[in-house]
Amino acid sequence: MPSVLELVAAQKMPRLSASDHVAQTLKKAIVDGLLPAGELLRQDEIAAHFHVSKIPVREALKHLEAKGLVTFLRNRGAVVASLSAAEIEEYMEIRAMLEARAARLSAPLISDQAIEQARRHLDEFEQAGNADRWGELNWLFHSTLYTAAGRPILVAEIRSLYNKVERYVRALLSMTTGMPNTLREHAEILDAFVRRDPDAAAELTRAHVLDAGASLVSYLIDQRSKGGNQ
Repeated sequence: MPSVLELVAAQKMPRLSASDHVAQTLKKAIVDGLLPAGELLRQDEIAAHFHVSKIPVREALKHLEAKGLVTFLRNRGAVVASLSAAEIEEYMEIRAMLEARAARLSAPLISDQAIEQARRHLDEFEQAGNADRWGELNWLFHSTLYTAAGRPILVAEIRSLYNKVERYVRALLSMTTGMPNTLREHAEILDAFVRRDPDAAAELTRAHVLDAGASLVSYLIDQRSKGGNQ
């Protein structure tokens, strides 16, 4: 545990409260796959590593539980949460509905500046060489397109769903051979926003998220059939 936390905590982070710092460090370790599903998160060891009491550690774990990254098991304590294929499929179906709604609201109102920013994120996505950067740029691309919707709560809910499955998406992206399809779908979505076409933007976004969900579920089932720890 300490070696994993040291690896993540060594990276520069803004000034945070003790519980927020612990939560962000653990979240990054989970999302990056350094803490696998089922890993026991011993509060005393974490507290000792961060030189804090168990109170901020408990708060951090509760925060991560709310994000779907940690589960509290009776007689075991906190462990890194594991999502079933059915849960991931449902999360992606909900995401598809919410993102289609955000796209429909935003497309007619989006500014030229937002479109150019999304285009830059798309160019960076194509040039990026690792799954961590792909995951970040994928969110930046989509969220930039949704800004004109004027629905911060809706976008926050979409981000929450991203967080729940992000570690699985990164694992898939690191092994994917379907990146040309993703790039094509992104380009088609962007073109719909350029045309300010709400119907096309919504339908293309919905199909894109559902396609990603199907790939993710297929990957997860395959990995688990081989005994992978996902």
